[in-house]
Amino acid sequence: MEPLSLHFLHEQAGAHFLEVNGREVVADYGDMEAEYRAAREAVALHDATYREALRITGEDRASFLHGMVTQEIKGLAVGAATYAAMITVKGSMVADARVVRREADLLLDVEPGLGAKVREFLEKFLISEDAELHDATSEQGILRLLGPRTAELLSAALGTPFEPLPQNATRTATLAGQQVLLVGFTGLEPHGVDVLVPRGGLEAVWKALVTTGASLGVKPLGWRALETLRVEAGVPRYGQDMVDTTIPLEANLTNAISYNKGCYIGQEVIARATFRGHMNRKLAGLLLGATEATPGTELKKDGKKVGWVTSVVRSPRKGQNVALGYVHRDHLEPGTVLTVGEGPAEATVSALPLG
Repeated sequence: MEPLSLHFLHEQAGAHFLEVNGREVVADYGDMEAEYRAAREAVALHDATYREALRITGEDRASFLHGMVTQEIKGLAVGAATYAAMITVKGSMVADARVVRREADLLLDVEPGLGAKVREFLEKFLISEDAELHDATSEQGILRLLGPRTAELLSAALGTPFEPLPQNATRTATLAGQQVLLVGFTGLEPHGVDVLVPRGGLEAVWKALVTTGASLGVKPLGWRALETLRVEAGVPRYGQDMVDTTIPLEANLTNAISYNKGCYIGQEVIARATFRGHMNRKLAGLLLGATEATPGTELKKDGKKVGWVTSVVRSPRKGQNVALGYVHRDHLEPGTVLTVGEGPAEATVSALPLG
């Protein structure tokens, strides 16, 4: 297991750890409910340096990646970011990634454990282009801020008023003596900001955010509370709600797809599915009440399998267990009641987001 760069700081804060795809993450700091409340009512700081990264350099880097992902890359401005999926010729997912176009390279931010898989996929199609792939995980890390007081914290830490960033909008800044890139991360919580920090500056930036945010109620946020926010927001995670048989449209990833760009690997499948107007199944929200289903549990209607559960959390907002899961298109109407497993427990289909 690859340890977190700031393991010792988290240990001092009372962290419990777990492993996600070979990388260490903080599970919680002993009070998950307080962490969740901070992200909803004040400000929370999450160490996301377990995520992996690749850089692409070379004159053809933009045109090469443009042909490999579902999103527009050639038209992406320097300094801008976007969300994209990589799919096979059959339309099933390889991974998803946030892509940042920088002056000298393209940065791909991917889920833990996926760096080697993404690199192998891209290199398979890299033939004559002037483009080169580099492992960038050891070069930088992500510290994630969530909560309505995020802008106040960043204003104080930066020494200048911070204007909120929309999803994937970026801004460079100097924080604790480090050159950082601020990226809007509003998918889980409307005020979120990811701070991309050089690995050597992580400790300084973490300590500065903790110290500056003390009067604002900042709390460190673990993986379990982050997962609760994610499921409430209806955001699928690759490796949990998306796997290598998932087609992006099944997972509601319309925000990862450009319909105006040129050809890319798997485009025909996406185009056919879009033209048809529906997928046989789609990711939906599920209200479980007190039922404690596990990922993979079947969902049934009149004794027939119509889907399965992918993520389950206890939702403070809903006051019950909630889940994400795939449901056949004939049963996606909110309010539809499905049997969980062999019953008698039931799940009610709900629109997303759940929170």
